[in-house]
Amino acid sequence: MAAILVVDDDQDIREALIEILSDEGHTASGAGNGAEALVSLRQFPRPDLILLDLMMPVMNGWDFTAEIAKDPVLSQIPVVLLSGGGELQQHADSLRVTAFLVKPIKVDALLTMVEAVSGAA
Repeated sequence: MAAILVVDDDQDIREALIEILSDEGHTASGAGNGAEALVSLRQFPRPDLILLDLMMPVMNGWDFTAEIAKDPVLSQIPVVLLSGGGELQQHADSLRVTAFLVKPIKVDALLTMVEAVSGAA
């Protein structure tokens, strides 16, 4: 099973995703913005996958991905964008993330994506 960091400023969404992932046997933790996520990532153990919202206060998804790209270790962690905003495919391409999911997130799509990206069965 995978260790997953859920980065989303909406506490209800973040907690729901953590609960769903935990119920499936994954180790899931959360951060309310990119700055909190960076603090978490600089501690051990590092996650196998990051689920990242784009639109957040303090540090948004664009700034977060720019920061982790500067670190050779953190830049190797797969990132899946989560957003309800338009043009998600273009954002995903420009940020060079692994994949994306459109909000509202369907549980089966989330679990399939997590398995595919993290290699967790």
